[in-house]
Amino acid sequence: MSESTAFRVADLPQNRPTRFELRPDAPAMAALAQELGLNELRKLRFGGEIRAMGKRDWEVVAELGATVVQDCVVTLDPVTTRIDQKLRRSFIAGMEYAESEEEVEMPEDDSSEPLGSHIDVQEIMEEALALFVPQYPRKDGAILGESVHAEPGVAPMRDEDTRPFAGLAALRDQLDGGRED
Repeated sequence: MSESTAFRVADLPQNRPTRFELRPDAPAMAALAQELGLNELRKLRFGGEIRAMGKRDWEVVAELGATVVQDCVVTLDPVTTRIDQKLRRSFIAGMEYAESEEEVEMPEDDSSEPLGSHIDVQEIMEEALALFVPQYPRKDGAILGESVHAEPGVAPMRDEDTRPFAGLAALRDQLDGGRED
């Protein structure tokens, strides 16, 4: 938790929103890019406000803007993606996670979490960026073709060969071709 990005809940005003804006410097963006497995993080901005929800709960309403560079999953060429997302996160007093049970049922509202002593907007920014970065970036027009490999003298297995009913359909067609109706 960074002292400059973590707001102490007890110090937040109830009657007006607390505005914030984060624009990490180049070394911070490079460290975050490395942590997320990105080639580069060119721009990153996270701004919004923290506001009271009732007497004890709080919410963060913000916008995330980022430009990320990743390898294309097909060609390995660099792919640049622009991310512009609005998000809302609620911090609920008295909400607890059951840590003792082996299985925990996820609540329908996955934007809520327990309220602690601080709300760290940098932590929220980093988590949101990790969620919105494309898992499988693909360069425009990149198509994954069929790759066929086999040892010399062995017929290679193709994607079509793995379909169990393809052989039956071919056999049916062959049998139907021999019939004269």
